[in-house]
Amino acid sequence: MARYTGSKCKLCRREGKKLFLKGERCFTDKCGYERRPYPPGANGQGRVKFTEYGVQLREKQKVKRMYGLDETQFRLFFVRASRLKGVTGENLLSMLERRLDNVVYKMGFVGSRQQARQTVKHAHFLLNGKKVNIPSLLVKKGDEILIKEKSRTNPVFVENIQSLGRKEIPRWLAVDGGAFKGTVTDLPVRSDITADVEERLIVELYSK
Repeated sequence: MARYTGSKCKLCRREGKKLFLKGERCFTDKCGYERRPYPPGANGQGRVKFTEYGVQLREKQKVKRMYGLDETQFRLFFVRASRLKGVTGENLLSMLERRLDNVVYKMGFVGSRQQARQTVKHAHFLLNGKKVNIPSLLVKKGDEILIKEKSRTNPVFVENIQSLGRKEIPRWLAVDGGAFKGTVTDLPVRSDITADVEERLIVELYSK
């Protein structure tokens, strides 16, 4: 399956928002978006006026890139969300937040969602005591995620565990850095998702 391998900073510049795709670098003066907060390309600094469709498309692209999904994956999540009870847009964001790679990132064990996806694929974690290597797996309330014992000396985890005190852990997650584990204490609701997202635009786009 094809995956974007170009500059992550260009994605942020294209969407006109910080998507925090490069971890700690996004909080420094080396951040590409901070240095050039306009779309890439020869005409990037010109005035851009989007149509209604363009606004909806950009919102969908922003969320898709934020969570590191391709179009097929994202559409499948939308279809599943539309079949659930409740508000489709909120269901969609809740499901995206519950992806295992996102949960590992939100627990502070890694510095970015991309890093989370890689470490999950390389089976560095146990889910409820069982080895898992599927980043898109959706966690449930009560699930426990543990860094495997032989992976705990990995520099990625050592560095991030040491800086857990400086990270804000979402309400619906509990983390015990000393035990190298985290627990899903609840399911995320819309108020738990602090990213600047207008999910209504995504629903309108796919409803055309």
